[in-house]
Amino acid sequence: MQPRQQIRQTIRHARRQLSPEQQTEAAQQVAARFMTLPDVVHAQRIALYLSFDGELDTQPAINACWQAGKQVYLPVVHPFSRGHLLFLQYHPHTRMRLNRYNIAEPTLDIRTLIPSSKLDIIATPLVAFDADGQRLGMGGGYYDRTLGLCAPNATAIGLAHDCQRWHSLPCEQWDIPLRHILTPSQHWHW
Repeated sequence: MQPRQQIRQTIRHARRQLSPEQQTEAAQQVAARFMTLPDVVHAQRIALYLSFDGELDTQPAINACWQAGKQVYLPVVHPFSRGHLLFLQYHPHTRMRLNRYNIAEPTLDIRTLIPSSKLDIIATPLVAFDADGQRLGMGGGYYDRTLGLCAPNATAIGLAHDCQRWHSLPCEQWDIPLRHILTPSQHWHW
């Protein structure tokens, strides 16, 4: 079995090789799949994320949620609780800033903060996934902590390109498997 860092490098390279047309088509297909999931249809408070480094573009899903009258939240790296995320409401005019990882996030405003335990859906970025619902992230553990401690009742949905599937990922005791993973060609469900 390959070490996690090697898998990350391989998959990140593969997804960066997708053409802009492939990226656009994949994002639209996954957004359509996302919006028809019963968990999403019945949800009101949905956490998504802004794509980075070849991740599946989430903007079509964000736009579809807004059009359906759903509240959209984005993760913000917690300013003083290392390794944790906060979730702030996001709309087209939200003031944004770059975090320490150079990823856009809403400017911290306590008035738009939601306790993660109140989220219905948490869409998670991922580098790789396998047929057992295991997710390999960037290695910071942010989403594993969020799903395990802060929002255990939220439905976790991984969004990915088809090229991000790995035959079998190495697992650690703190890894939280996902209930759903959506790719342009498939809906994986456990």
